[in-house]
Amino acid sequence: MRRKVARFLEHLEVARNLSPHTVAAYRRDLGDFETFTSGYLGRDDFRWSDIDRGVIRSFLGEAGRRGLAPRTVARKLSAVRALFRYLHREGEIPSNPARHVRGPKLDRTLPAHMRAEEVSELFRWVEARAENENGLIETRLLVILELLYGSGIRLAELGALDLRSLDLSRGQMRVLGKGRKERIVPVTGSAACAVARYLPLRAEVARSGCRALLVGRHGDRLSNRQIQRHVQQVLAGFAEAAGLSVHSLRHSFATHLLDAGADLMAVKELLGHASLGTTQIYAHTSRERLRRVYKGAHPRA
Repeated sequence: MRRKVARFLEHLEVARNLSPHTVAAYRRDLGDFETFTSGYLGRDDFRWSDIDRGVIRSFLGEAGRRGLAPRTVARKLSAVRALFRYLHREGEIPSNPARHVRGPKLDRTLPAHMRAEEVSELFRWVEARAENENGLIETRLLVILELLYGSGIRLAELGALDLRSLDLSRGQMRVLGKGRKERIVPVTGSAACAVARYLPLRAEVARSGCRALLVGRHGDRLSNRQIQRHVQQVLAGFAEAAGLSVHSLRHSFATHLLDAGADLMAVKELLGHASLGTTQIYAHTSRERLRRVYKGAHPRA
């Protein structure tokens, strides 16, 4: 049984080209499901064909009773569905028992983002600091913020950037997104200037052969956790930025584009979303703002 799960995980990594982080999440969720099923059926030697919808529903119910968030429960169901879909396709089971199992209802929460004025204030402060200090940390922080907000890339995408990823002459860069899907995103003029200021300082500390764009004081690639900590520290310095995270800069990027009239499909491609439904939450954010403006400005609203 475990060999079949191992084969499925290998399929995710090799055939579907999913990231190691995603494969690890599948492994944990399926491990939880296997442990639950052994206890539920009262034996360790069960077969996947022994499992029906009742077992899966009980697994989800038990996860809910443990206090797991609805999104976590939904993720576990997604892993179980994918496994049974694979086993059915491989002829290991006659049908997929998870196919019609309904997951928990999820609330579509609006992502936190900064107002345009807050972004301008943030960049004025960071630019002034980089110009006055002209050190590796200050100029690197400016590069980080320019690329996160200016190009709307994810934290992991930023951390994985190499020097060769950027084509400043064309104002674009190559990004490796979720599922290891590559896309080209624009680089703003201000981001290109920030990178040009940063590169000589990077060259002073970077280890020989290091390809990373963002490096630490010891010359190695800056980790995602380090990038996150630097951004959180600067965001915490702004009173209006309470509750914001690194990802809020990506949310702000998308919201401000749509507020300015950008096409939803174009924003979807820039963000690297697989589904338009994922991008539509930003359109909802913008519609709410437009509705408030309309009610406050139109004489007959």
